[in-house]
Amino acid sequence: MSDRSSTDGEPYTKIDTSVPHSARIWNYWSGGKDNYAVDREAGDAFAATFPGVFDLAKQARQFLIRAVTYLATDAGIRQFLDIGTGLPTLENTHEVAQRAASDARIVYVDNDPLVLTHARALLTNTTDDGVTAYVNADLHHPEQVVADARNILNLTQPVAVMFMGVLGHVADDDEMRSIVARVMAAVPSGSYLVMWDGTSTSDDQVRALEDYKDTGAVPYIGRSPEQIARCFEGLEILEPGLVPVSHWRPDPDAGTVAPVDGYGAVARKP
Repeated sequence: MSDRSSTDGEPYTKIDTSVPHSARIWNYWSGGKDNYAVDREAGDAFAATFPGVFDLAKQARQFLIRAVTYLATDAGIRQFLDIGTGLPTLENTHEVAQRAASDARIVYVDNDPLVLTHARALLTNTTDDGVTAYVNADLHHPEQVVADARNILNLTQPVAVMFMGVLGHVADDDEMRSIVARVMAAVPSGSYLVMWDGTSTSDDQVRALEDYKDTGAVPYIGRSPEQIARCFEGLEILEPGLVPVSHWRPDPDAGTVAPVDGYGAVARKP
């Protein structure tokens, strides 16, 4: 996330290819094409220490697909607030939601100039009766996120609030929990929290994240499942609970799926 802005209030869109960029590195791990040599080098260096990162990226996207599909179909959710969206890739939130419910309204939130540029070009509505919008706001300021989202979403009706692998960029545990709690306080009963984050469950990933701090990209904190679970306090966590994202309601036809070092859950606000 970035706070850079130009004098007219619009974010800079100049792309700096001299240092790795966390969103572009994730795009690379996810199989996307919106990355540069410097990102691939940093991504490969990370993967040399923690090879499981490629599978984690794949399984995180599959978790998003399954969670959003469940919410739009079984739970009847028609509003999605995807905070810290990152670079568009395959099966973005609006594509999944509007495939399941054509009238779904999706608001993406990020304040990274690079993400903003791509989002405006690629995150477009897929149905005639749905809405896809982008809010330029910083997740560190949840009240602003909510205020901007309110211009597009009806916050008297249930909303699925999504933090997909982004809260590791918040260094302080208390701040992380506060961000989630303040957004969830602004949405009504019947809303949902969908969240996953990278964990400290692998020594290799812990070492890779330490080395990652030296690349120039925004550092990422791997937390324990217990630390992540505190973001769900006061909510009703759906089965199977907080689990490796690959184990959250996997496709039964997929066979046995190995656990990954990223934990996630879906929870309902009572």
